[in-house]
Amino acid sequence: MSADPAFQPDAIVVGAGLAGLVATYEATRAGKKVLVLDQENRANLGGQAFWSLGGLFFVDSPEQRRMGIKDSRELAWQDWQGSAAFDRIGEDPDDEGPDRGEDHWGSRWAKAYVDFAATEKRDYLHGLGLKSLTFVGWAERGDGSASGHGNSVPRFHLTWGTGPEVVRIFQEPVEAAEAAGLVRFGFRHRVDELVVEDGACVGVRGSVLEPSDDLARGVKSSREVVDTFELRAPAVVVTSGGIGHNFELMRANWPTERVGPAPEHMIAGVPAHVDGRMLAITESAGASLVNKDRMWAYVEGIHNWDPVWPDHAIRILPGPSSMWFDADGHRLQGMSGVPGADSIGSMKQVLATGADYSWFVLTQSIIEKEFALSGSEQNPDWTDKDIKLMLKERLGKGATSPVEAFKEHGEDFVVASTLEELVEGMNKIARGGRVLDAALLRQQIEDRDRQVDNAYCKDAQVMAIHNGRKDRTGKIMRVAKPHKILDPAHGPLIAVRLNILSRKTLGGIETDLDSRVVRPDGSRFPGLYAAGEVAGFGGGGVHGYNALEGTFLGGCIFSGRAAGRSIARS
Repeated sequence: MSADPAFQPDAIVVGAGLAGLVATYEATRAGKKVLVLDQENRANLGGQAFWSLGGLFFVDSPEQRRMGIKDSRELAWQDWQGSAAFDRIGEDPDDEGPDRGEDHWGSRWAKAYVDFAATEKRDYLHGLGLKSLTFVGWAERGDGSASGHGNSVPRFHLTWGTGPEVVRIFQEPVEAAEAAGLVRFGFRHRVDELVVEDGACVGVRGSVLEPSDDLARGVKSSREVVDTFELRAPAVVVTSGGIGHNFELMRANWPTERVGPAPEHMIAGVPAHVDGRMLAITESAGASLVNKDRMWAYVEGIHNWDPVWPDHAIRILPGPSSMWFDADGHRLQGMSGVPGADSIGSMKQVLATGADYSWFVLTQSIIEKEFALSGSEQNPDWTDKDIKLMLKERLGKGATSPVEAFKEHGEDFVVASTLEELVEGMNKIARGGRVLDAALLRQQIEDRDRQVDNAYCKDAQVMAIHNGRKDRTGKIMRVAKPHKILDPAHGPLIAVRLNILSRKTLGGIETDLDSRVVRPDGSRFPGLYAAGEVAGFGGGGVHGYNALEGTFLGGCIFSGRAAGRSIARS
């Protein structure tokens, strides 16, 4: 991209992911000219959002009401506060000065976001052409406390078209603005420095990387520098994403005291370009960076047998029925031992063993009903909006084709007809010299199996299964009928080695409710904005310590919208 004197941007957006597209869309609606820079090629427009399942967090939606789900803004805010556990607000919640806490703006963003999700969010997105599937998923079900972590009701609204559709509804109007002369893209332009003059951000400097037009979306690209650049505008919006593929940076900030030691073996739920570089660059320019120790990694990661990027991970979106064991073969306890209930609680139990992996043990009946894989490429029926394929995959006999492919080819899967054969296979892929005892697993499985003889019991997981089947979506599509794991009629037996999967950054650049960057002394940084994951999805930490599922894409949209509208007003 060469400098063009005829194109004088009103804003430079650093990062062409979802938040950057939303900010650009909103600014161009007001007639502003926007220059969008990204270190990858055009094929990567939309960033990580393209690879997502497209889950969105709505409150008291028509889809919920049709499924008989009673939700409210008050209940959602209760769940958000219980999950976030904001404890860094400061002694004076209204103080925006240097003594404010790290959660000062994040907690305000949280309240604003829940209000958005309960009011105009759905109309805003549906007005752009987005449609949600009729069923509503119940993700991150919680720690068993009414006022604690987790969703009290199903709120996970799947997009018809998954992540690519969420990207499309903003990409198309931005590309239309490009055709109209309001937008320019600078692909393979890596920002290395923010230009600050007289205390204001007035532009960016960086490196032009060698062309990568022949590379498909998500494939790791070269970092060979062929030129440099300096570009200026009255406003700069940082929307560069998080640290999910920078394992070194993740380990350096890993919350060891809260969740346990940083994992030695980790796989990446995001492409290689998600490197977190702009966090340090923006902080060195004078921005406030908060909640560096907060991040969102999953414990249900599996190695992609057909990878796109290095260490490519896929997350299992589990129903509640698989039995969960740590690396030593002990069953995870309480609600944290229920798949899909309490990610951080599960992480603590897994890492407490000193290992960085755990196990699901399940049956063919469970995998057919309960295993979904996160990601647009793992759900071709929803992604391609193929109703016939959806009916075949979701309501037909057997697991979905992508799940069966992982069962056949995935290095983390073991299939056997007896428990002893299963454990033998598990021990072949166990790490760190750990050996599972078949007798120990059998005792725990049989103890659990006796709990399904009645429609009531004392086992937390079996109770969660019964509870999950009271939800219409759960009973029809997501929760298997309770049965004994060792019942041959439901076989074969399946074990899945679960790895730590990197995903989202929950801390980041501190911003006010207009996505304006805040300095360490609490003042606004003139000319500088941030949105999306690099800003902790708003304020430097809208999620606090725990994330409610379906809130990541929405956070990119909400904070990107705020940045674009702020620029439109300026």
